[in-house]
Amino acid sequence: MPKNLWNDADAAKLPDLDGLVYRSNILGQDRAVVNIYGGNTSAKLMLTDHVGRQVEVLAVKASGSDVQTIKEKGFALLRMDEIEPLFARPAMTDEEMVAYLERTTFEPGRPRQSIETLLHAFVPHKHVDHTHPDAVISLMCAPDAEAEAKKVYGDRMAYVPYIRPGFTLSQWIGGKVRENPNIECVVMGKHGLVTWGPDSKTTYEMSIRIIQEAEDYLNNKRKGKRVFGNLSVTAVDEAQRKDIMAEVLPVIRGAVSKNRHAILQYDDSETVLDMVGSSSTGDVSQQGAACPDHLVHVKRQPLFIDWNPSQSIDELKEKLKQGVADYESRYVQYFEDNKESGDELRDPAPRVILIPGLGMVNTGKDITNADVSRQLYHRAIDVIGGSEALGGFVSLTAKEAYDIEYWPLELYKLKLAPPDRDFAGKVVLITGAASGIGRAAAFKMAQEGAHVVIADINDKDGQAVADEIQKKLGKGRAIYVHTNVTSESEVQNALRQTVLAYGGIDVLVNNAGIAGGAPIEETTLAMFQRNMDILVTGYFLMAREAFKIMKAQGIGGSMVFVGSKNSIAAGKGAAAYSAAKAAEVHMARCLAEEGGSLGIRVNSVLPDAVIQGSSIWSGEWKEARAKQYGVEVDDLGKFYSQRNVLKVEILPEDLAEAIAFLAGPRSAKTTGTMLPVDGGVTAGYVR
Repeated sequence: MPKNLWNDADAAKLPDLDGLVYRSNILGQDRAVVNIYGGNTSAKLMLTDHVGRQVEVLAVKASGSDVQTIKEKGFALLRMDEIEPLFARPAMTDEEMVAYLERTTFEPGRPRQSIETLLHAFVPHKHVDHTHPDAVISLMCAPDAEAEAKKVYGDRMAYVPYIRPGFTLSQWIGGKVRENPNIECVVMGKHGLVTWGPDSKTTYEMSIRIIQEAEDYLNNKRKGKRVFGNLSVTAVDEAQRKDIMAEVLPVIRGAVSKNRHAILQYDDSETVLDMVGSSSTGDVSQQGAACPDHLVHVKRQPLFIDWNPSQSIDELKEKLKQGVADYESRYVQYFEDNKESGDELRDPAPRVILIPGLGMVNTGKDITNADVSRQLYHRAIDVIGGSEALGGFVSLTAKEAYDIEYWPLELYKLKLAPPDRDFAGKVVLITGAASGIGRAAAFKMAQEGAHVVIADINDKDGQAVADEIQKKLGKGRAIYVHTNVTSESEVQNALRQTVLAYGGIDVLVNNAGIAGGAPIEETTLAMFQRNMDILVTGYFLMAREAFKIMKAQGIGGSMVFVGSKNSIAAGKGAAAYSAAKAAEVHMARCLAEEGGSLGIRVNSVLPDAVIQGSSIWSGEWKEARAKQYGVEVDDLGKFYSQRNVLKVEILPEDLAEAIAFLAGPRSAKTTGTMLPVDGGVTAGYVR
């Protein structure tokens, strides 16, 4: 039920564009009213131009923005006196319209106007809302959409049948409003709602009232009905669901990542579980998309897996692999049936996967896109259910869907996006990432597109790293998992949390470490064992568990072991540490042999004396080293720099560069190697 969120005091704080910003933001707070990134709002204002003239200007939500978060600078500003004459034109192509509107700009530097700009311009009212309410779209996807809408609104509305957004639709809507000055709204077949008013508050309240009427009507129609049929598959127990998904998500991720690495999101909410377990979902879910806004982010159809909990997990894995393959084959056929000259096939993998008893999996090029897919399929569930309550769901046709999905204006927006970075769509787990080398590597790879798992025993600093990455690069781009690498169960949990968060893993950076040493006669068994536990056993456990997931995905992977100059150069007074580091890099070479046929590369970096920002160099160890060499603690880094041929101090960022190189595509044909990053320590030359 849409709530009226208007608050006069809050509105007074955001007077931008005559209340347009505030109205837009509160409309977007309810996704059943406006889809994420969907809908658009506008106001016609009198503004002063650069030479002091009063000009009527259309302020309209720009392309690609979201009404929930849009600010004043997110609106395009266009000159109304140059736009209004277009209403008399008999026709206009999309390309002609876009080119024309670009010349009507009132203020340079504003974002590009939406394809539905003329809809707002042609409606002869000061403020206009175009929303995609679930309830209204349910009406518009009923077998007789216009008749259903009339039952709700009578003569207070005008109806326009579905047509792709653009000049003609805008002209139709503008014409309906001009011809019928007493109507309150226009409802659009398989598209949404248009409302208006003399000011922001009146317009907002009109939108909410009109939507509420549709919701009340639908709620009455849905009473006592299971719109997706009887429950035929009961949801698996929550703990068991998570266990199953932790095992099958890597299989899904591998299957959908053949063309481009995908990030997955898993949703087992009550709404989803009820829908996927209902008897008619397998059929009705395949009808098609309800509206253009859904289609762009969830594709024309989800993949429905005909599985139930009485079958085995192995059967589920096979059904998922075959299901994705069949889906991609059908998508290619859909492309071939509808393509036009110059069209290029896009990624054929599904964006939505429905599994009875388990829930929904959403895919995307990053976590944001996967989550948008998740959110919009929730909207689709509500819309389809509403239409089913009215007698059946009528989707966009295959041709209508194709014309949106391969619409040149939509593809143009994709072409404007910057090229993918090295770790786009990749999942990276870094041990010991709360400080030093691990922290620097986490930021470096996140900046290059990675989704990063911070695995460390330092909860405070580890969570701080994850929080900072998210603050800089976006929600969900990093998570922290408390991990003691010497504990088999904690290592397994770290990988499990990685899979449940992102769907799998592409890169493991084995970096957790300690520092310390003593002459051999002073080295206790406990000291020796601690080195082996963290630097050998910990690396082994992490590599083994990551290897399993990479193998299940079937799309390769990469591991980087952070060794040491001591891996190959004898360390006086550090026999335990040096022996453990030597074991590390030899383990890496062994795993390179095992992983080669699977496309799993394993390499090592060999740093020396990385002191800045390192937790293992804090406290007694750093003081002991400084005392041994007779230098001040703060000068220890400079002291170590004098023993390498380049006379440079090695920083965490230097190692981060090397790790990113070995982990990423720029070293795609390198495995089993060791890369020293030590300024040139002669004893540590690889030979």
